[in-house]
Amino acid sequence: MAELEELATSAGGEVIGSGTQKLDTPVASTFIGSGKADEFAAQCKQDNVDTVIFDDDLSPAQSRNLEEIFQCKVLDRTALILDIFAQRARTREGKLQIELAQLQHLLPRLTRFWGHLSRQKGGIGMRGDGETQLETDRRRVQDRIARIKEELLEVRQHRQTQRVGRQRNLWPLASIVGYTNAGKSTLLNQLTGATTLTEDMMFATLDPTTRRLKLPSNQNVLLTDTVGFIRKLPHRLVESFKATLEEVVQAELLLHVVDLSHPQAEAQILAVNSVLEEIGAAGKPTMMVFNKVDRFDNRELLNKYLERFPGSVGISAKTGEGIPEMKDELGCMLRPAREFMDLSIPHEASSVIARLHAMAQVIERDYSGETARFKARIPTHLRNEFASYVVPGAEAR
Repeated sequence: MAELEELATSAGGEVIGSGTQKLDTPVASTFIGSGKADEFAAQCKQDNVDTVIFDDDLSPAQSRNLEEIFQCKVLDRTALILDIFAQRARTREGKLQIELAQLQHLLPRLTRFWGHLSRQKGGIGMRGDGETQLETDRRRVQDRIARIKEELLEVRQHRQTQRVGRQRNLWPLASIVGYTNAGKSTLLNQLTGATTLTEDMMFATLDPTTRRLKLPSNQNVLLTDTVGFIRKLPHRLVESFKATLEEVVQAELLLHVVDLSHPQAEAQILAVNSVLEEIGAAGKPTMMVFNKVDRFDNRELLNKYLERFPGSVGISAKTGEGIPEMKDELGCMLRPAREFMDLSIPHEASSVIARLHAMAQVIERDYSGETARFKARIPTHLRNEFASYVVPGAEAR
């Protein structure tokens, strides 16, 4: 209920009150019992409430019946989350994804907007009495859904082209995932100097942002910030955001950011894992990143999680604490196949020396001789590029 209140506030609402009911099974017609519905209706009238929000999904019939009882707007969890996403969407892609999810949610609920079903007059090419207004609207919504799907297919193809372009450098891709408001965008900004929007609210980030990160090992990695996950994330939303979430599916490593200060941190980890399974990204190599450790004086809780998840790190994306250790661990997990080479490069071949420093992990360097000498670990796909500078008889390591 605390999370639902936070969602309602994020949507711009002012929470007046809340209530719960324990039932073995939901009531088919009104979800809650008739007595509880009358009780809530009286409270709505007394407090001039204009919207009632349920933490579960309601059927079209349940929503319609409840609105008649409450005499105000009734939203379920999915409609609320869709409304928040609609407010946050900034790019054309994000707006299309939200509109698709909203229309798919609206389609079976169109009857709520048409209490009367007056017939249109028949015309040329129409049999019988013509279509009802409901049928006309339904057809229009279906046509719009089809057009949006075509446009999103183009977006996915464009994103695939971008991905192929990035892969020419053979840089690994790591996606930052986690529960909404866990600090993913703050982490991206801390690591790469990006300026992604960071606010203490749910779903501040909808559109993916990809930035390059250079690790201490001189290795480049592409980091992508993604939309936050949430408990009971609407399936329609997952389907609509497939183009965006492909970045997660294609990633070689996931950085699962957890807000360690949240009282429901354990449940949030499970919720994120559930969404990863739904989109086909379960089982990928994952680094658990326990964020907001600056809020703790006692590190007992952090140590418990670090022991439970080998290779995990504790950080504060806000203050930068633990970031160097995280980069080292990231370099270990993404370490490509590298070959040790002992090189002798003429001083005048400055472009070759610059290329070596840009692409390899240089272990030793000596500029004092007739040629510059280097001992470096070089990605195997670049071996031929430096083969002519290998010192004869040098031992491989």
